Amino acid sequence: MGRLQKIFDHKTTGVLNVYFTAGYPTIDSTVKLMETLQEAGVDIIELGMPYSDPLADGPVIQESSSIALKNGMSISVLFSQLKDFRKNIQTPVILMGYMNPVLQYGFEKFCKEAAAVGIDGLILPDLPPFEFESSYGKIIKDCELDFIFLVTPETSVDRVKLLDNLSSGFLYAVSSSSTTGKEKNMSDVVAYVDRLKSYQLKNPIMVGFGIKDKTTFDMLNGHANGGIIGSAFIKALDSANDYSLSASSFIRSILT
Repeated sequence: MGRLQKIFDHKTTGVLNVYFTAGYPTIDSTVKLMETLQEAGVDIIELGMPYSDPLADGPVIQESSSIALKNGMSISVLFSQLKDFRKNIQTPVILMGYMNPVLQYGFEKFCKEAAAVGIDGLILPDLPPFEFESSYGKIIKDCELDFIFLVTPETSVDRVKLLDNLSSGFLYAVSSSSTTGKEKNMSDVVAYVDRLKSYQLKNPIMVGFGIKDKTTFDMLNGHANGGIIGSAFIKALDSANDYSLSASSFIRSILT
């Protein structure tokens, strides 16, 4: 049983996934922040691979990506930093990024190295399901990595069921068809999640985009399996002198 499945077998709701950009706020902060998030009680760590044109990301994450790239972060640097992270970190870790840099790195090489260092799954929002089924999915499965597709409130029922069938780990429910960091009407989000649940999907449902604090996270309880927080966490790091202390304080504000 994989680490992601163990999380959802243990917790049916209130699963907290926290996203941050590798190489932000400093080139050497990534593994330290991962250790801090584990100690603070985060269930899943979503590690963003910085890219110059992150289509799904709002201004906060775009800025963190820009800074991380200027700091010198790349896929090869990230893998070198992650080579021993499983000595201290048991929390499931997902890599989130975009196809262009992954293809430049070499897709099979990328998946093999991700699996070798101990990554649990991938989110690549611009990998279409057809290409996943025809080309890339076998490589991902052969490397025993989970792959998480995204759905939105505008995704048709048939397509939701297709993406759920292709996904493993969980299904990423984007709260609305906008970028990360935008304000969301949480009552609409809850209704959307309840609609997804009515389809009797095989994967747990995690909600992202607009989950920013204890109030919005707690509103998902009894509806989704959990929430994904990114922009609000990066904002907390941005204003911090001690990023590790700020990270711990932010997570405590969500979970207590």
